[in-house]
Amino acid sequence: MTSYDEQGGQLHPDLNKRCMGPPPPTREEESAQENDLIEILESFGCFESYVELRHRENVVQRLESLFKEWLTEMCLQMNLPDIVPQKVGGKLVPFGSHHLGVASKGADIDVLCVGPGFLQRKDFFSSFVRKLMRQREVKDIRVIEEAFVPVVKLTFEGIEIDLVFARVARYRVPQEMDLLREDWLQGTDLHSVRSLNGYRVTEEILRLVPNVQNFRLALRTIKLWAKQRNIYSNSLGFLGGVSWAILVARICQEYPNASASTLVTTFFKEYNMWKWPNPIMLRELKDCHFNLPVWDARVNLADRSHSMPIITPAYPMQNTAFNVTPSTLAIMKEEIQRGHTIARWSQLFEKPNFLRKYVSKYVIICQNMNMCVLANTIYTFLNIDISKHYVLLQATSATEEQHPAWVGLVESRVRHLVVDLERNVLVSRAHIKVQSYPERSTGNARAPVRTKWLIGLVFNEQGGRHLAIDLTLQRFSEIVHSVACRCQMFREGMSTSARYMSQKDFSWDLPQEPGRRVISEEPQPSVSTAAPSPTSHQATKRSRSPHSETSSKKFKSDEGPSEEVCLSQSKSGGLKRARTPESESPSKRVRTDLLRPAET
Repeated sequence: MTSYDEQGGQLHPDLNKRCMGPPPPTREEESAQENDLIEILESFGCFESYVELRHRENVVQRLESLFKEWLTEMCLQMNLPDIVPQKVGGKLVPFGSHHLGVASKGADIDVLCVGPGFLQRKDFFSSFVRKLMRQREVKDIRVIEEAFVPVVKLTFEGIEIDLVFARVARYRVPQEMDLLREDWLQGTDLHSVRSLNGYRVTEEILRLVPNVQNFRLALRTIKLWAKQRNIYSNSLGFLGGVSWAILVARICQEYPNASASTLVTTFFKEYNMWKWPNPIMLRELKDCHFNLPVWDARVNLADRSHSMPIITPAYPMQNTAFNVTPSTLAIMKEEIQRGHTIARWSQLFEKPNFLRKYVSKYVIICQNMNMCVLANTIYTFLNIDISKHYVLLQATSATEEQHPAWVGLVESRVRHLVVDLERNVLVSRAHIKVQSYPERSTGNARAPVRTKWLIGLVFNEQGGRHLAIDLTLQRFSEIVHSVACRCQMFREGMSTSARYMSQKDFSWDLPQEPGRRVISEEPQPSVSTAAPSPTSHQATKRSRSPHSETSSKKFKSDEGPSEEVCLSQSKSGGLKRARTPESESPSKRVRTDLLRPAET
C-alpha cells in the first residue's frame, strides 16, 4: 500500500511504515515467541505432568463414587420406595481452572455436586461431611455454609478440594444431564443456582472460544502475570480466575486466527484502550424470566454503578467483577498499561517490590483491631512520586485450628474497609496487597497465630490524615466482631488491632522482599474494645495458607497489642495458589539503608 500527501505526492517509505504501524509477525516469529512463552510458563510450574493430571482425575472419580453412595444411603434413610435409590443417580463435575484446562501445579479443584430436589441443603453440609470425615484419604475438612456460595473445603490425597452443592427440582439426576439447559434452573433455590453457574459459566466459555488450545495458553499467561503483579484476587477487589478467563475469551473471539502469543500482546493492547465501565460480554444479554437476578445496566440502576462489568455468558448473567473498586480498577489499568509496554516475556512476569514501593513515615495503631496504618509513605509502586500512607491489618487467633476460619472472615471484610477508606474525602486511593503474611511461633505452642495484610493509601491533603481514618478503622473492627458473633464463630483469643507510630520508632521488612520486621521501641498509646465471646462449634483446620483465592468464602479476626511483629510467609505452601507462581523463597533480613524507592 502506498501513502500520499495532501498534494498527491508519495510519502517517504519510512513515514508510510510509521503511519501503518509495525508489520504483523511472520509464522516463524509467532512460533518462536510461543515456544519462548511455553518455556517461561514451565519454569513457573504452570503445567501439570501426566501423572499429576491422572491423580487429579482419580480423586474426582473417587469423590463422585462417595457422593453417589451417600445419595443412595439418604434415600434408604428416608424410607423412599425401592425404585428411588436405584434411579436417584447423582452428578459430580469439576469446574474452574481444572475444567478449563489451565490448572497449575498444586492448584485446588472446584467440584460441583448435583443432587435431587427432595434432599435438603443441610443434609449435604452435615451427613455427607460426616461420611467424608470417615475416609482415611480426607483431611482438614472445613464447612463454610454462610458464604455467598456455601462450600466444603477439604484435602483428598493431598489435593485441595472445594465442594459446592446444588439440588435440582427432579427426583433423579442422570449422569447424562446437560447442566447448560436453562430449564434445570426453574424452581431451583438461589444458592443452587449460584453453585450450578460455576460449572455452567466454565463450560460456556470453552464453547464460545474458536480455538481452545490457544485460549488455554493465553489464559495461563495472563493468570501468571496477574498473580505475579498482585492483582489476582476477587475477594480483595481485583479479578478472580473467571473474570480473567472471560477477558481472554473475548480477545479470542475478536481474533479467532491469532496465535497464543499474539493473543497475549493483543490482550494488553485492547484493554489498555478499553473505556470502562463499558461491559465485557461474550454473548448478548439473555433473560429466561425465571425470577432470577440478571445483570443489565439498561434496566437496573444499581448495575450502572459497577466500575468494571465483566459479564458471565451463562444465564443468569452476572458481573464477575462486582468487587472491583475505583482504586483496584486504577491499579489494574496501570498494570495493563505496563504490560502493553513490555518487550520481553521475562519482564512481564517480574514481581513488584512492595517495600521499595512503600517507604513509610508513620504508623497508625488502633488497639481493638491489631492494625497498623503506616503514614507518609512514598507510593512508588504506582509510579506516583508523592508521599502516601498504608494500613497494616492483623488477625490473631489463640490456636492454629481456629485461625483459618477467623482469617477467612477478616479477609472477606477487607474489601469493605477499602471501600470505606475510598469514601473518605481525604483518601484518593486505597491499595490492598493481595498476599497476606502469616506469622507462626516456632518455639511456643501456646503463642497466638497472626496474619497481616497491607493497604497502601494515597491522601489528597496533608493535615489530619490519621484522624480522618481512625473512625473507619474502628468501625471495621466492630463490624468484624459483629459478623463473627452473628455466625457463632467467635472464640476466646480471636482479635483484630491497629497502631500508630513514626518511622523513627521502627524498621521493617516484608517476607520475600527487602525489609521484614516492625519493631516498637517505645510503648504506644492504644484504645481497645472488649469483644463478646459467644460459643459455637469450632472450625476444623485446613492445611492451606489463609490467603486463598477463594477466601471470599471464609470469615474474620482480631488481636491484642504486640511489641514486635514479624511478617513471615507461610512455609507450608498449603494454599491454593501459594504453591505456584506466587510462591517465593524465604526472605532474608537486610539493612534499612536498602529500604529506598525502586528506580522505575
